[in-house]
Amino acid sequence: MSKIPHEIITDIFQQLPVKSLLRFRSLSKPICSLIDGPDFIKFHLYHSITAKSNHSVILKEWDLFTVDFDTLSDAVEVKHHPLYAAGGTEVIGSVNGLVFLRHSERNLAVYNLSTREWKKCFVVEIKPPRRDLITGYVYYGFGYDSVGDDYKVVRMAQFVREDEGGGGGGGYGDGGGGLGCEYEVRVYSLKNDKWKKIEDLPICLKLLSKQFFHVLHRRGYGVFAGHALHWIIPQRRQLGIRDCVLGFDIRNDKFFELPQPNYESKGMSFQVDVGVLEGNLCVMCNYEYVCVDVWVMREYGMKESWCKMFSVQGIKWIGAFMFLRPLIYSKDGGKVLLEVNDEKLVWYDWKNKHAKVVKIRGGPNSYGSEMYVESLVRINDGDRNGWKKQQEIDEEEEKRKADRKKRDNFLSVGFKLKL
Repeated sequence: MSKIPHEIITDIFQQLPVKSLLRFRSLSKPICSLIDGPDFIKFHLYHSITAKSNHSVILKEWDLFTVDFDTLSDAVEVKHHPLYAAGGTEVIGSVNGLVFLRHSERNLAVYNLSTREWKKCFVVEIKPPRRDLITGYVYYGFGYDSVGDDYKVVRMAQFVREDEGGGGGGGYGDGGGGLGCEYEVRVYSLKNDKWKKIEDLPICLKLLSKQFFHVLHRRGYGVFAGHALHWIIPQRRQLGIRDCVLGFDIRNDKFFELPQPNYESKGMSFQVDVGVLEGNLCVMCNYEYVCVDVWVMREYGMKESWCKMFSVQGIKWIGAFMFLRPLIYSKDGGKVLLEVNDEKLVWYDWKNKHAKVVKIRGGPNSYGSEMYVESLVRINDGDRNGWKKQQEIDEEEEKRKADRKKRDNFLSVGFKLKL
């Protein structure tokens, strides 16, 4: 290995999956130092993102599953994550190979699915500021602060009057958190394991909650793009308020309103949702569940950079587009993978207006989805004990599978001999 130039070794290694790299750490100390080095971790992540290699789709239901992006065939349950025993764990977001997991407001963790490193988050209890208030809906978001080189969680807790219930109710006859509700916003730093309270809150935050809106389709989880997290403040027709894209810059902890594209009217009312497509913020304009326009912001923060990428409509076996979210383009760029109605993944060829359902074996019947890229990004500074433990479990499982196969083959041969 010493005769091979360092640049060639680096170039070869950055194309490999994380599982192989973690095994190669035991080859030698120089190889281990290379793989664990911060520069190589960044190179490997950049190559995986740009080449669309080492990607998976996370299927989010009561249990968590992953599906390899290259095949999109078999779902594999994600076991042994830090909140696995609790069940009903949600993936709030995925950034650079790290996922933020939530089981309850007291049970939060950041986890690297590839290396099995994890960290349970220190939690500050949510306390209503007054006795006549109770906790309503709690919003979360997960993103990366490139200035501080830190991964952060944003938590926005809503407080409503007790006689209005805890579902974000009250206000303007739509059950949608009126101006009488209050919010507490805190930001968690993975690097410091601390929460910071945000004091300067915009008045429009009081209109964030609308009955059932953020519960359905996991709209309460912030979408990370550019340098900010994003939520939709849903329209209030009776007040003349249109949909608003609310952003939170995790570099300076400031809220802002993002400019939106000039939507087409099409003679129909529409609902706006927000998503991310290969790092770019996108909005999905849903016209009465029969047609969805997808717009992409090519240059973050610039209104004139909004571009209508494609429109989805008239798919025979989909009666209504209750919800649609683009996930990733195909490697040849000719198709886009869509999540439709929390129950299907669909390849859509927008030029030929052709759609094909992705058939996944072993997964849940309904699910939310999240793109995930393998990475070596560290959570803890210590040894990769989580990976070592998981590697032992995986090897034991493979041995059991091999033993079962030998037994089945032996019984099969014996049965044929008897016949």
